[in-house]
Amino acid sequence: MSFANAFGNLFRIQELRKRLGFTLLLLAVYRIGVYVTAPGVNREVMKKYIEQSGGFLNLLNLFSGGGFEQLSVFALGITPYVSASIILQLRTVVVPTLEKLSKEGAMGRRKITQYTRYGTIILSMVQGIGIARYLESVRVGSESVVPDDARGWGFRLLTVATLTAGTAFIMWLGEQITERGIGNGISLIIFAGIVARLPNAVIQTWQTFQNKSNDSGSDILVLGAVMLATIGFIVYVERGQRRIPVHYAKRVVGRQTFSGQSTHLPLKVNTSGVIPPIFASSVLMFPATVATWLPSFKGVADSLQRGGWIYDGFYVIGIIFFAYFYTSVTFNPVDVADNLKKYGGYIPGIRPGKKTADYIDGVLSRITFGGALYMSAVCVLPGILAAKYNVPFQFGGTALLIVVGVALDTVQQIESHLITRHYEGFTGPRGPRIRGRRDSMSAAGATA
Repeated sequence: MSFANAFGNLFRIQELRKRLGFTLLLLAVYRIGVYVTAPGVNREVMKKYIEQSGGFLNLLNLFSGGGFEQLSVFALGITPYVSASIILQLRTVVVPTLEKLSKEGAMGRRKITQYTRYGTIILSMVQGIGIARYLESVRVGSESVVPDDARGWGFRLLTVATLTAGTAFIMWLGEQITERGIGNGISLIIFAGIVARLPNAVIQTWQTFQNKSNDSGSDILVLGAVMLATIGFIVYVERGQRRIPVHYAKRVVGRQTFSGQSTHLPLKVNTSGVIPPIFASSVLMFPATVATWLPSFKGVADSLQRGGWIYDGFYVIGIIFFAYFYTSVTFNPVDVADNLKKYGGYIPGIRPGKKTADYIDGVLSRITFGGALYMSAVCVLPGILAAKYNVPFQFGGTALLIVVGVALDTVQQIESHLITRHYEGFTGPRGPRIRGRRDSMSAAGATA
């Protein structure tokens, strides 16, 4: 009953009601734009080609919300923005000017946001040229995606301008949702693109089981149980924390004396979010991309087909590597230890300063390994299911991590609005608060 009351409270708060309506409106605009086809292409031929190809193209189509198979103005999706954000954040660690900007508060973040937008446009133009040249070579039988009389630099420049404008518009939609809506706009756009394809995935799975033997009923039950268990496992781990106890000594400020306090330093089990699977899959897709240009790479690309043991092995290694790499980039134990020492905080039994930094780094390394194994298990699951049940990619992997994680973050923000206005949260007045995880798409960009 408390959940029903909390759901009803969503419409009693005027600001929250407006924010939810604004978010849904812009997401609807995004989904409509997915079906606006770019000029000079045949999307029916492209759809047939993607159904025959799979692998790299299916993954690209997934993160564009189906825009790639529709050859829409949103075919690039929001991936150029995410890539630009990640590149800029990684460069913040090695470029002193960017590191200084990141520590200058709101003004510095706005400057980094501006650089991110420039990087998004540049990456969109580069990817647009590659996609335009690639589309000219795509044929299904006697049909081609781009008619012979339409090929050339005129088509390529038009495609680059169209796709770049589409990505810029999606970026603007995401920023508007973040500022005037609820949740992180960029993450919600990716979320909407994945969720919108789930009905087709369910229909495809049902048709697959209908064509099988009489044991399909038990197979569906097993598959459903595995999916529910996977979602529950993701929610459990994404909310998991390692709490390091922190004590603060008694302080005297002016004529006031502040007594010592006890709190904790929360370290997320999955600090890096979904960045490691995205990076690892991008690296493993590189041979397939090169093979489209250089036939000599076809043997390497064939050996790294999704679902094979070689692919899964390199995928797990890549996830573990990037989990440690991205965690080291985004979390600095030395800075945390210095801040604790500056404000009179200490970890019981650990000397402040370097010893504290080493202790935090050791704890973080252990839980990062556990988080990397968790991501590896979730991301390798689709290959195992695909081999046994021939299920669509949406039922697991990076897509499922994004869907569950963004849902947790959005619900947490909605609950914060309810609680600050003295309404019950989704778990009732005495229930635990819903904690969202640190969204990796948000963390990658300075605007998140």
